[in-house]
Amino acid sequence: MDMVMKLGSESPVVILSKSTCCISHSIETLIRGFGANPMVYELDKLSNGKEMEKALIELLGCKSSVPAVFIGEEFVGGSNEIISLNVRGKLKKLLLKANAIWI
Repeated sequence: MDMVMKLGSESPVVILSKSTCCISHSIETLIRGFGANPMVYELDKLSNGKEMEKALIELLGCKSSVPAVFIGEEFVGGSNEIISLNVRGKLKKLLLKANAIWI
């Protein structure tokens, strides 16, 4: 869990993903659409990815571990939370607050 939280604080926006997950790719595309440049870690390509995936499942409390999105060093959630924030007009505000975007 500590490693996941450490990675989540390395950039204004961090996405923990898998290279084969189309939802992760969609969330990354959505965030990049605001002009942010997220740090993306693909768990299936990391040597300790399986351990990190277990920690994410524990953190999320569900079966799907990715995508897991951190904004401003805080865990925001998975795809449902990010899409909900976007629909409610709050995702851009979070990105601005985290200094991930400026306009």
